[in-house]
Amino acid sequence: MHIHILGICGTFMAGVALLARAAGHTVSGCDANVYPPMSTQLAGAGIALREGYDPGQLAEFQPDMIVVGNVMSRGRPIVETLLDGNLPYTSGPAWLAEHVLRDRHVLAVAGTHGKTTTSSLLAWILDDAGLEPGFLIGGIPANFGQSARLGRAPFFVVEADEYDTAFFDKRSKFVHYRPRTLVLNNLEFDHADIFPDLAAIQRQFHHLLRTVPGAGLVVANGDDANLTEVLALGCWTPVEKFGAGDWEARDFAADGSAFEVCHQGVRQGRVAWSQSGAHNVHNALAAIAAARHAGVPSERAIHALARFEGVKRRLETRGAANGVTVYDDFAHHPTAIATTLAGLRARVGDRPIIAVLEPRSNTMKLGVFKDSLAPALAAADAVVLYQAPDLGWDLDAVATALGSRGQVCHTLDDTLAAIRERAEPGTQVLIMSNGGFGGIHERLLQSLRAGGG
Repeated sequence: MHIHILGICGTFMAGVALLARAAGHTVSGCDANVYPPMSTQLAGAGIALREGYDPGQLAEFQPDMIVVGNVMSRGRPIVETLLDGNLPYTSGPAWLAEHVLRDRHVLAVAGTHGKTTTSSLLAWILDDAGLEPGFLIGGIPANFGQSARLGRAPFFVVEADEYDTAFFDKRSKFVHYRPRTLVLNNLEFDHADIFPDLAAIQRQFHHLLRTVPGAGLVVANGDDANLTEVLALGCWTPVEKFGAGDWEARDFAADGSAFEVCHQGVRQGRVAWSQSGAHNVHNALAAIAAARHAGVPSERAIHALARFEGVKRRLETRGAANGVTVYDDFAHHPTAIATTLAGLRARVGDRPIIAVLEPRSNTMKLGVFKDSLAPALAAADAVVLYQAPDLGWDLDAVATALGSRGQVCHTLDDTLAAIRERAEPGTQVLIMSNGGFGGIHERLLQSLRAGGG
């Protein structure tokens, strides 16, 4: 079967493409924004890519099935062509559910923050235990070097996103997955482009809970009041709570690099690993609990965490030059920004941190979080804000709230110059964006190596 994917370079759809290719299908696709690491993965798998959404590609490839990403909308010529031509189409989540997840023990990780890292942790624990799980993750775990694989039955780990499915299916993606093990990391308001308020998101999470069997397990953050409200709407599955409840971390190092794991008050072992931050301690507890439901003893999971190598674009060290270290992070919500900064601060102590932010998500572009950005960036010694042409609101007020630490730049060249002006040996530069940010990470490192401005 030839599958053609519209919006193939998104983290989820790229994973679907890789799974389809591994299952023996011919796969092609298109996207308007083709950039690494996903484009590199796809090309390496022998998947034909087209830049843009020219309807002519449907006649060129003549696919047996068109998988439509949620970036597509009515009115786009390629969408109108497939509808007018009565061509076969489906959504990414529906294709995944029907062709990959059916008859598997699905372990789904949902929540506003930490989905990618927790999914990666869970997949790695299962793999280290010899279970060879399949997975689809919205990032690239360093231990695997790929975002998706079919694996060996029965286990499959999926990052369960609450964003809508497609232009013809406005339910959250995760309602398609029917997990047997469900992790609920946390819940905040996000995706203001599709959800009017927090209650609307909670309703989708409730719908997800309705799909978990009574013989399954829900692993929920016991410190999250919004999730407590979701569970109160109805839950027909046993619940284990982490953070506060069944699974707790004790005697942890200030930077989160070591901690004791306790289950119902009984010590399970001590984690010593390369990750940092209190948020990753919670992520680890959730992954240990979920893996235990799949049959991995907590002691075995704890040992596996010592060899966990992290995830690309999650406080990933991109390089160092002239004493300046450059990090890349996907953070695009005020809570994630503050958490990432706190994790880096715990790691580097009093060394100066320059935070560089491109507000790029749909919610950011709407300005929903504009009053929360300055407080979220408070732990940085300096902040460089990139005012993209399509942002839709002015970042100057955020910079003003940050005082002398804040600066707004309107071009990438100016952004690079502002970083260079503030950077000195020992400086940690944290670059945050959920896009490619014009390749600014490598451009900065090259500039630092050259010693130029």
